[in-house]
Amino acid sequence: MVPTGKNLKRRKRKAFWKDIKFKYKLTIINENTLEEVVGLHVSKLNGISVLLSALTVLFAVAAAIITFTPLRNYLPGYMNSEIRQQVVENALLADSLLQVVQQQDLYIVNVQDILRGEIKADTVRSMDSLTLMRKDSLMERTRREAEFRKQYEENEKYNLTNISARTDADGRIFYRPTRGMVSSAFNAQTGHLGTDIAANPGESILSTLDGTVVLSTYTAETGYVIGVQHNQDFLSVYKHCGSLLKKEGDTVKGGEAIALVGNSGELSTGPHLHFELWHKGRAVNPELFIVF
Repeated sequence: MVPTGKNLKRRKRKAFWKDIKFKYKLTIINENTLEEVVGLHVSKLNGISVLLSALTVLFAVAAAIITFTPLRNYLPGYMNSEIRQQVVENALLADSLLQVVQQQDLYIVNVQDILRGEIKADTVRSMDSLTLMRKDSLMERTRREAEFRKQYEENEKYNLTNISARTDADGRIFYRPTRGMVSSAFNAQTGHLGTDIAANPGESILSTLDGTVVLSTYTAETGYVIGVQHNQDFLSVYKHCGSLLKKEGDTVKGGEAIALVGNSGELSTGPHLHFELWHKGRAVNPELFIVF
């Protein structure tokens, strides 16, 4: 009788399972006495089962070691709070070192310009100012610029526009936000809507008027920022602070410390305060109200 296809497959399957279940005897014999010491009956199926069991145990042990030891910190998503805090601190230190290097490079460039005679030493107010400004702001005033300034001052001598624009501030005392030197003045045409004051790190920043803190946060570009809403539609904003002393909703008095001078934010070029004064939704020149 010729086996059919189904019978042939069935016989092959039975032969396979018979072979894998067939038991072999593993014997250990004493060489001297030829006495059987140990005799084990094993099959291929037992060997596969033992191998899979050993692999499962090894996998469980490795998983336990990774989960319950510091090795888990090298896995994505398993970084603990201490390691994360160290990473943040290292990033901040690297950013601070980068800013220091940039200031030193700017200082060296300006000193080289002075030695080459491109900048007169008399135009430098202090050595620290060399890390905050380039030679275009240190160069001596040109004759054309002096004539333009004189003509502008003559035209504005009897202009009452600025006086009328300050009627809302009559009788109010604006406190100087911090002690320092004006490194960059207000210029609406170039988009610089505030006054930069170069000051020592850690110097107190004062609220220019009585008011309520409406903004106290940190941004990547301007660093620590705090804003105070005052009466008569005035709003003062203080950027690039080193740290903030008030939070949103706090009531402050004019002349009260609300932050400290720092060098935070990507747009900062050194320890200074960027001070903005807004009136009825429009930026105004702070030097019209405050003597820096």
